[in-house]
Amino acid sequence: MSDPVITQIDLAATPEEVWAVVMDVERLGEWVSIHKKLGKHSEGVPAVGSWMEQTLALRGAKFKVRWELVQCEAPHRAEWVGKGPARSKAETGYRLEPIDGGTRFHYRNEFKAPMGPLGAAAATALVGGLPQKEAHASLSNLKRLLEG
Repeated sequence: MSDPVITQIDLAATPEEVWAVVMDVERLGEWVSIHKKLGKHSEGVPAVGSWMEQTLALRGAKFKVRWELVQCEAPHRAEWVGKGPARSKAETGYRLEPIDGGTRFHYRNEFKAPMGPLGAAAATALVGGLPQKEAHASLSNLKRLLEG
C-alpha cells in the first residue's frame, strides 16, 4: 500500500448524525470531493457485506472502484475495501469519536497501485500530495454539510 492518508476533523454533530451522512452512499456526492457517480449498490442499512460501485476522478481521470464494507460498528467504525482498474486496491476507514457533544471524525485512506514498487512510484509521480488535499477538501465539505 502507499503511504496512508490519515486526517481528522471535529464536527458539531453527534456520532449518529455524522454516521447517517457518511454511511449513506446516496449522499457521497455531497461531501466526497473526488466522487463523480454512484453506480449499482446494495440497499438497506449498511452492514458487513454491503457494497457499491463508484466512479471517482483524480486530475481529470475518471475510474471506477467496487467497494465492500468489511467492518461496520454503527455509529463508531467502518472500513471499506475497494478494487479498481488494473487490479489496484484501496482501503478507506472511518472512526467516529464522541467529544463534547460533537464528533471527532478520523479518516484514513490507502491506495495500492498495480505492478508493485514500479506502479507505486508511477502513482506517486502522477498524484503527488493530491490524496491528502482531497481528503481535507472532503472533510471540509462534510463539516459544511453537517454544520450548515
